Amino acid sequence: MELIKTRRELNNRRVQLKKENKTVGFVPTMGALHQGHLSLVENAGQHCDVVVVSIFVNPTQFNDPGDLERYPRDLEKDIQLLENSASELLFAPSVKEVYPESDTRTFDFGYLDRVMEGKHRPGHFNGVAQVVSRLFEVVEPDKAFFGQKDFQQLAIIRKMVRQMNSGIEIVACPIVRESDGLAMSSRNALLTKKHRKSAPLIAKTLKESCNFVSLKSVAETEAFVRNQIDQDENLDTEYFEIVNGDTLLPVDTWEESPYIVGCIAVLAGTVRLIDNIIYKKPVK
Repeated sequence: MELIKTRRELNNRRVQLKKENKTVGFVPTMGALHQGHLSLVENAGQHCDVVVVSIFVNPTQFNDPGDLERYPRDLEKDIQLLENSASELLFAPSVKEVYPESDTRTFDFGYLDRVMEGKHRPGHFNGVAQVVSRLFEVVEPDKAFFGQKDFQQLAIIRKMVRQMNSGIEIVACPIVRESDGLAMSSRNALLTKKHRKSAPLIAKTLKESCNFVSLKSVAETEAFVRNQIDQDENLDTEYFEIVNGDTLLPVDTWEESPYIVGCIAVLAGTVRLIDNIIYKKPVK
């Protein structure tokens, strides 16, 4: 695997790959890699000739400076993990390399970035769009791979790609979980022992709530999930919303849409964990 730190180096490699007519799969990350990231890399390797992984902790998507400071970083360990993966190129730029000048662009995603994560983390998705669009311009991938754990982010990026009139295909990959059900996240490493012990209750409760479809109302299901999780003194539900999987608009009944998803954010001490569950999905 080749480590690249500048846009110029990456551009030179991209030109070479184009000459060779090789398809490029891209997995953007903020490092602190785990099996969830590696599953994205392997997925990309199955669909593309060359896989590019980026590691960049993007400052513009953190509305809390303390959260940015706490975010785990270990480039050497990340490189070791990627050495045995399908990744051929690792792009690990500096902040100045990605933002030689301040990025003042403001994106309009309509309703998508005003709810759930957008409501609780103002400016977060604008920062995500800034960095992902810049990385797309540098890497010029044919396909980009993202995990479904960040369900709202997927919707935002798909809309951004449409706004850019880009031909990049956004590929959603399933959530990868720990053996006890906790969705894999770089933030899990920041959990204290007691919070880590409680955290699997999130996924357990979401799974249990699937039994409520057609038996309980949407409102009753939302109340059940929040109450179950908040009974644990180590967890505090920030939001749980059952929404249309395409528009992210709240639904009032199970019949309202063929695609319904429950999205949640929970505070486990100072660590913020997100997850989701698909209640209904259209049959292709």
